[in-house]
Amino acid sequence: MAMQFGIYPSLKGRTVFITGGASGIGADLVREFAGQGCRVGFVDLDVGAATALVAATPGDIAFEPCDLRDIAALKAAFARLRERLGPAQVLVNNAARDDRHDWREVTAEYWDERAATNIRHMFFAIQAVAPDMIEAGGGSIVNMASLSWMMPMGGFPAYATSKAAVHGLTRNMARDLGPYRIRVNTVVPGWIMTERQKELWLTPEAMEAHRDRQCLKDMIEPVYVARMAVFLASDDAAMCTAQNFMVEGGSI
Repeated sequence: MAMQFGIYPSLKGRTVFITGGASGIGADLVREFAGQGCRVGFVDLDVGAATALVAATPGDIAFEPCDLRDIAALKAAFARLRERLGPAQVLVNNAARDDRHDWREVTAEYWDERAATNIRHMFFAIQAVAPDMIEAGGGSIVNMASLSWMMPMGGFPAYATSKAAVHGLTRNMARDLGPYRIRVNTVVPGWIMTERQKELWLTPEAMEAHRDRQCLKDMIEPVYVARMAVFLASDDAAMCTAQNFMVEGGSI
Protein backbone atom coordinates (compact mmCIF):
# COMPACT_ATOMS: atom_id res chain seq x y z
CA MET A 1 0.00 0.00 0.00
CA ALA A 2 1.43 3.36 -1.04
CA MET A 3 1.88 5.77 1.85
CA GLN A 4 0.60 9.34 1.68
CA PHE A 5 2.15 11.68 4.21
CA GLY A 6 0.85 14.98 5.54
CA ILE A 7 2.13 18.54 5.26
CA TYR A 8 2.34 20.63 8.44
CA PRO A 9 1.88 24.33 7.56
CA SER A 10 3.32 25.38 10.94
CA LEU A 11 6.74 24.05 9.94
CA LYS A 12 7.17 26.11 6.79
CA GLY A 13 10.11 28.46 7.20
CA ARG A 14 11.26 27.08 10.55
CA THR A 15 14.93 26.33 11.16
CA VAL A 16 15.76 22.76 12.12
CA PHE A 17 19.11 21.46 13.38
CA ILE A 18 19.79 17.71 13.08
CA THR A 19 22.74 15.74 14.40
CA GLY A 20 23.99 12.77 12.41
CA GLY A 21 22.08 13.81 9.30
CA ALA A 22 24.18 12.34 6.51
CA SER A 23 22.84 8.79 6.38
CA GLY A 24 20.32 6.34 7.83
CA ILE A 25 17.49 7.85 9.83
CA GLY A 26 19.30 11.18 9.78
CA ALA A 27 19.17 11.47 5.99
CA ASP A 28 15.42 10.84 6.03
CA LEU A 29 15.08 13.50 8.72
CA VAL A 30 16.85 15.99 6.46
CA ARG A 31 14.68 15.08 3.47
CA GLU A 32 11.39 15.13 5.37
CA PHE A 33 11.98 18.45 7.13
CA ALA A 34 13.18 20.01 3.86
CA GLY A 35 9.99 18.72 2.25
CA GLN A 36 8.00 20.67 4.85
CA GLY A 37 9.66 23.88 3.72
CA CYS A 38 12.03 24.08 6.68
CA ARG A 39 15.52 25.51 6.66
CA VAL A 40 17.58 22.46 7.58
CA GLY A 41 21.06 22.44 9.07
CA PHE A 42 22.82 19.21 10.00
CA VAL A 43 26.14 18.01 11.31
CA ASP A 44 27.95 14.74 10.61
CA LEU A 45 31.42 13.24 10.24
CA ASP A 46 30.72 11.72 6.81
CA VAL A 47 31.49 14.60 4.47
CA GLY A 48 30.98 12.57 1.29
CA ALA A 49 27.51 11.31 2.22
CA ALA A 50 26.50 14.72 3.58
CA THR A 51 27.60 16.55 0.43
CA ALA A 52 25.71 14.08 -1.77
CA LEU A 53 22.59 14.43 0.35
CA VAL A 54 22.62 18.22 0.12
CA ALA A 55 23.10 18.06 -3.65
CA ALA A 56 20.22 15.60 -4.09
CA THR A 57 17.70 17.27 -1.76
CA PRO A 58 15.73 20.35 -2.81
CA GLY A 59 15.43 23.12 -0.26
CA ASP A 60 17.43 25.40 1.99
CA ILE A 61 19.92 22.94 3.50
CA ALA A 62 23.30 23.50 5.12
CA PHE A 63 25.88 20.99 6.35
CA GLU A 64 28.74 21.39 8.80
CA PRO A 65 31.30 18.62 9.37
CA CYS A 66 31.62 17.85 13.07
CA ASP A 67 32.82 15.18 15.48
CA LEU A 68 30.14 15.31 18.16
CA ARG A 69 32.50 13.86 20.73
CA ASP A 70 34.19 17.28 20.67
CA ILE A 71 31.68 19.56 22.40
CA ALA A 72 33.51 22.74 21.45
CA ALA A 73 33.42 21.64 17.80
CA LEU A 74 29.69 20.88 18.09
CA LYS A 75 28.92 24.33 19.47
CA ALA A 76 31.06 25.96 16.78
CA ALA A 77 29.28 23.98 14.05
CA PHE A 78 25.89 25.01 15.42
CA ALA A 79 27.04 28.63 15.51
CA ARG A 80 27.96 28.45 11.81
CA LEU A 81 24.60 26.87 10.98
CA ARG A 82 22.87 29.62 12.97
CA GLU A 83 24.73 32.27 10.98
CA ARG A 84 23.68 30.59 7.72
CA LEU A 85 20.06 29.63 8.54
CA GLY A 86 19.03 31.58 11.62
CA PRO A 87 18.35 30.37 15.18
CA ALA A 88 17.10 26.81 15.56
CA GLN A 89 13.43 26.42 16.39
CA VAL A 90 13.65 22.62 16.21
CA LEU A 91 16.47 20.32 17.32
CA VAL A 92 16.60 16.62 16.51
CA ASN A 93 19.28 14.81 18.52
CA ASN A 94 19.69 11.86 16.20
CA ALA A 95 23.39 10.94 16.08
CA ALA A 96 24.46 7.60 17.60
CA ARG A 97 26.34 4.39 16.76
CA ASP A 98 25.19 0.97 17.88
CA ASP A 99 28.58 -0.74 17.60
CA ARG A 100 28.60 -4.18 19.20
CA HIS A 101 30.99 -4.88 22.05
CA ASP A 102 31.70 -7.74 24.46
CA TRP A 103 31.19 -6.69 28.08
CA ARG A 104 34.33 -8.65 29.03
CA GLU A 105 36.49 -6.41 26.86
CA VAL A 106 35.06 -2.97 27.68
CA THR A 107 37.59 -0.55 29.15
CA ALA A 108 36.86 2.66 31.01
CA GLU A 109 38.12 4.59 28.00
CA TYR A 110 35.83 2.72 25.61
CA TRP A 111 32.84 3.24 27.91
CA ASP A 112 33.49 6.98 28.05
CA GLU A 113 33.87 7.15 24.26
CA ARG A 114 30.55 5.34 23.77
CA ALA A 115 28.84 7.77 26.13
CA ALA A 116 30.37 10.70 24.25
CA THR A 117 29.11 9.22 20.98
CA ASN A 118 25.61 8.30 22.11
CA ILE A 119 24.37 10.60 24.90
CA ARG A 120 26.70 13.40 26.07
CA HIS A 121 26.40 15.54 22.94
CA MET A 122 22.59 15.50 23.22
CA PHE A 123 22.68 17.57 26.38
CA PHE A 124 25.19 20.05 24.99
CA ALA A 125 23.23 20.40 21.74
CA ILE A 126 20.18 21.32 23.84
CA GLN A 127 22.29 23.74 25.86
CA ALA A 128 23.45 25.39 22.64
CA VAL A 129 20.02 25.96 21.06
CA ALA A 130 17.74 26.48 24.07
CA PRO A 131 18.60 30.17 24.64
CA ASP A 132 17.41 31.05 21.13
CA MET A 133 14.25 28.99 21.63
CA ILE A 134 13.59 30.80 24.91
CA GLU A 135 13.99 34.16 23.19
CA ALA A 136 11.65 33.04 20.39
CA GLY A 137 8.98 31.96 22.86
CA GLY A 138 9.15 28.22 22.26
CA GLY A 139 10.57 25.33 20.32
CA SER A 140 10.67 21.57 19.93
CA ILE A 141 13.45 19.15 20.82
CA VAL A 142 13.34 15.51 19.75
CA ASN A 143 15.79 13.00 21.23
CA MET A 144 16.29 9.65 19.50
CA ALA A 145 16.39 6.68 21.83
CA SER A 146 16.26 2.93 21.12
CA LEU A 147 14.28 -0.13 22.10
CA SER A 148 17.58 -2.01 22.60
CA TRP A 149 17.39 -1.77 26.40
CA MET A 150 13.65 -2.41 26.53
CA MET A 151 13.56 -5.78 24.77
CA PRO A 152 16.21 -6.46 26.35
CA MET A 153 19.08 -7.13 23.94
CA GLY A 154 22.68 -8.04 24.67
CA GLY A 155 25.94 -7.34 22.93
CA PHE A 156 26.31 -3.59 23.46
CA PRO A 157 25.95 -2.61 27.13
CA ALA A 158 27.54 0.84 26.74
CA TYR A 159 25.20 1.70 23.85
CA ALA A 160 22.10 0.34 25.59
CA THR A 161 22.92 2.24 28.78
CA SER A 162 23.40 5.48 26.85
CA LYS A 163 20.10 5.03 25.07
CA ALA A 164 18.27 4.30 28.33
CA ALA A 165 19.70 7.58 29.64
CA VAL A 166 18.04 9.50 26.80
CA HIS A 167 14.69 9.10 28.56
CA GLY A 168 16.02 10.69 31.74
CA LEU A 169 17.47 13.58 29.75
CA THR A 170 14.17 14.12 27.93
CA ARG A 171 12.02 14.16 31.04
CA ASN A 172 14.36 16.41 33.01
CA MET A 173 14.78 18.93 30.20
CA ALA A 174 11.04 18.90 29.46
CA ARG A 175 10.49 20.07 33.05
CA ASP A 176 13.26 22.69 32.95
CA LEU A 177 12.29 24.10 29.54
CA GLY A 178 8.53 23.73 29.74
CA PRO A 179 7.97 27.18 31.28
CA TYR A 180 9.45 28.62 28.08
CA ARG A 181 7.08 26.58 25.86
CA ILE A 182 9.90 24.36 24.70
CA ARG A 183 8.72 20.80 24.23
CA VAL A 184 11.13 17.87 24.68
CA ASN A 185 10.17 14.36 23.55
CA THR A 186 11.77 11.00 22.85
CA VAL A 187 11.28 8.96 19.70
CA VAL A 188 11.97 5.26 20.16
CA PRO A 189 12.73 3.49 16.88
CA GLY A 190 12.48 -0.27 16.54
CA TRP A 191 14.76 -2.21 14.22
CA ILE A 192 14.96 0.26 11.36
CA MET A 193 16.10 -0.97 7.95
CA THR A 194 18.94 1.45 7.32
CA GLU A 195 21.77 0.49 4.99
CA ARG A 196 24.05 0.06 8.01
CA GLN A 197 21.69 -2.45 9.61
CA LYS A 198 21.29 -4.35 6.34
CA GLU A 199 25.03 -4.54 5.75
CA LEU A 200 26.11 -5.50 9.26
CA TRP A 201 23.36 -7.43 11.02
CA LEU A 202 20.37 -8.27 8.84
CA THR A 203 20.10 -11.97 8.04
CA PRO A 204 17.02 -13.84 6.82
CA GLU A 205 16.81 -15.57 10.20
CA ALA A 206 17.10 -12.35 12.19
CA MET A 207 14.57 -10.61 9.99
CA GLU A 208 11.98 -13.36 10.38
CA ALA A 209 12.50 -13.56 14.13
CA HIS A 210 11.98 -9.81 14.48
CA ARG A 211 9.03 -9.82 12.10
CA ASP A 212 7.40 -12.45 14.30
CA ARG A 213 7.93 -10.21 17.32
CA GLN A 214 6.25 -7.20 15.70
CA CYS A 215 2.47 -6.84 15.62
CA LEU A 216 2.82 -5.21 12.20
CA LYS A 217 4.71 -7.54 9.89
CA ASP A 218 6.40 -5.02 7.62
CA MET A 219 9.99 -4.20 8.42
CA ILE A 220 10.36 -0.52 9.33
CA GLU A 221 11.96 1.97 6.96
CA PRO A 222 13.72 5.12 8.27
CA VAL A 223 11.10 7.45 6.83
CA TYR A 224 8.57 6.40 9.47
CA VAL A 225 10.88 7.54 12.26
CA ALA A 226 11.46 10.81 10.45
CA ARG A 227 7.72 11.34 10.08
CA MET A 228 7.23 11.00 13.84
CA ALA A 229 9.91 13.64 14.43
CA VAL A 230 8.22 15.94 11.89
CA PHE A 231 4.92 15.60 13.75
CA LEU A 232 6.54 16.34 17.11
CA ALA A 233 8.20 19.44 15.67
CA SER A 234 4.92 20.80 14.36
CA ASP A 235 2.20 22.79 16.13
CA ASP A 236 -0.02 19.70 15.86
CA ALA A 237 2.02 18.33 18.79
CA ALA A 238 1.76 21.54 20.83
CA MET A 239 0.70 19.73 24.02
CA CYS A 240 3.11 16.79 23.68
CA THR A 241 6.15 16.87 25.94
CA ALA A 242 8.18 14.61 28.26
CA GLN A 243 6.83 11.56 26.42
CA ASN A 244 8.06 8.53 24.48
CA PHE A 245 6.75 8.01 20.96
CA MET A 246 7.32 4.47 19.73
CA VAL A 247 7.97 3.63 16.08
CA GLU A 248 8.59 -0.10 16.41
CA GLY A 249 5.67 -1.91 14.86
CA GLY A 250 4.42 -3.25 18.18
CA SER A 251 7.52 -5.25 19.11
CA ILE A 252 7.62 -4.23 22.79
